[in-house]
Amino acid sequence: MGAVLRQAIGSGLLRTEQPVAGFLDVHGIRGSVAALHAAFGGVPNVLHTFAAKAASLVPVLRLLAEEGMGCEVASPGELRLARDAGFAPERVVLDSPAKTHEEITEALAWGIALNADNLDELRRIDELRPAGCMSVIGLRVNPQVGGGTIGAMSTATATSKFGVALRDAGNRAAVIRAFADRPWLTRLHAHVGSQGCPLDLIAEGIAETYRLAEEINAAVGRQQITSLDIGGGLPVNFADAEIRPTFDDYAAALRATVPGLFDGRYGLVTEFGRSLLAKNGFIAARVEYAKQAGGRRIAVTHAGAQTATRTVLMPGAWPLRVGAFDHGGEPLTGPVVAQDIAGPCCFAGDVVAEDRALPVLSEGDFVVLYDTGAYYFSTPWAYNSLPRPAVYGYTHTGTVRLTPVRDAQTLDEIAAESGARHADRLLELTSAGQTS
Repeated sequence: MGAVLRQAIGSGLLRTEQPVAGFLDVHGIRGSVAALHAAFGGVPNVLHTFAAKAASLVPVLRLLAEEGMGCEVASPGELRLARDAGFAPERVVLDSPAKTHEEITEALAWGIALNADNLDELRRIDELRPAGCMSVIGLRVNPQVGGGTIGAMSTATATSKFGVALRDAGNRAAVIRAFADRPWLTRLHAHVGSQGCPLDLIAEGIAETYRLAEEINAAVGRQQITSLDIGGGLPVNFADAEIRPTFDDYAAALRATVPGLFDGRYGLVTEFGRSLLAKNGFIAARVEYAKQAGGRRIAVTHAGAQTATRTVLMPGAWPLRVGAFDHGGEPLTGPVVAQDIAGPCCFAGDVVAEDRALPVLSEGDFVVLYDTGAYYFSTPWAYNSLPRPAVYGYTHTGTVRLTPVRDAQTLDEIAAESGARHADRLLELTSAGQTS
């Protein structure tokens, strides 16, 4: 990583005018995909999809498509990115709890797989599904097995907004009837959660979904459900550099809890995101000022809530490791002192790391936020109209090679997004009202 940072600084990719950027390790991403495929090796008919929300960047999605991944999307924008990245329609899965008539019609016309979120959506699909439709259509259920340590990341709680709540009165029977009434409904989908959810909880949610599939097939008298979408959600270790749990750990937990999942009777779909990319990326940001307040040293940098949104707003749930480097990209040495790493956003809580023991940071040094390859710089927050940072991909095999993934946002682009073309429209309304 140090060599990559030095190359980025030396080539001007990090400088006064561009003080923050994201970096993605191409070989690391390929290695993570290979590890996922290996964990399910020998299992027939598995489609591993990447959750586009974890890195909504077309070059990243194109790389993943080349590595044999499919793509899970949850909005018209993500679907557009998946198409631009070159994913075949049959390797795209549309999930969203709020699909419009237009989204459903478009997906079914293209032959994209679709998971209905609720029974009302199934009734909408009844009306919109064209003759000869090639889409695999499923239903998402909520096994209601409980939550993990981060409520916002837990999607199988009693009151989760996702899927049909299986343990609510009458719902299990209603799901069975829904399948019996629709021979074209052939997939069952569930997702328990992600960060903060232990493997045993995830496995139990998938086991409950498997049991329901068996019950439905028995009720209709044939194997109508031919595939199970088991979601993603492998949590990431942000405490240190070790990858844990691994995809092998995940597969082993599933084999122990629901061995029938791997016997080939059901095709499998996975939807991993964070676990594939998090440890294959980092953010580097220039220290603009270093100051003291209340006896605490504060390094004010250009990486704050606009890139590390979850960490700033929920620091206990999303802590990040921080590295300290000098103006040339060499690791800082010397006395270690407690410091806050603050961001550029204009609110007091914009602190990425608090009371962190690091070598003394000064103006012109750089901080690195590790394990930020997923979500962080690919889905920025537009607070204070701060520009989206540039993103670069890299390889490091003796020589560091860098290539652009996304350009830094310009001020002209910010103005355009903020309605500059309509600057006088409100004044025109006022003038029209005064003269009428």
